[in-house]
Amino acid sequence: MRKLIVIYCGLLFFVLLSGFILHRSNTGLKNGDIVFIVNAGGQGKAVQLATKSKFTHVGIVFIENGKPMVYHAIEPVSKDSFDDFIAMSTNKQYVVKRLKDQTLLTPVVINKMLEQAKKQLGMHYDIGFNWSDDELYCSEYIWKLYNKALNLEVGKLRPLKDFDLSHPAVKEIMEERYGTKIPYEEKMISPGDMYSSDLLE
Repeated sequence: MRKLIVIYCGLLFFVLLSGFILHRSNTGLKNGDIVFIVNAGGQGKAVQLATKSKFTHVGIVFIENGKPMVYHAIEPVSKDSFDDFIAMSTNKQYVVKRLKDQTLLTPVVINKMLEQAKKQLGMHYDIGFNWSDDELYCSEYIWKLYNKALNLEVGKLRPLKDFDLSHPAVKEIMEERYGTKIPYEEKMISPGDMYSSDLLE
């Protein structure tokens, strides 16, 4: 009987330890953490001007084999090591935010989010910032992972017309992407609006 108890306790310890490794890496990063970076070149500058936020790109962390990997929508939707993702940022600036209520991110939820994130690897980047699932832009990718898994809105969706479209750099990008048919009513989510979400800390 004692031997069975020892075996049971050993298995329980292994399961608990495995769960810990699944949720946290040796960097302190956790599954579901959202990483915001800055790149003011090209489209990034227009994003900053329109959204009034310095953040231009965002990714989500999943711990794989003890290492933090960042899934993010560029061309195409990709997975990179945390260090490689941070290297994309100006002067390696970054901020990590995470869901305040971590109890929501159960192993089942994390696996659901990760499976969806993996399915979308290789998809084209959405240069038109449309809300369909055919192509994805960075904040849309992360927002939808959370929304589909937990029915949460990490950041408020806003129509394009609610952003500041007055700067020439913004107008130039819009003309390139849309011509004369600018979708002012199209709902969008920006990295800045995700960063400001009350659900994150």
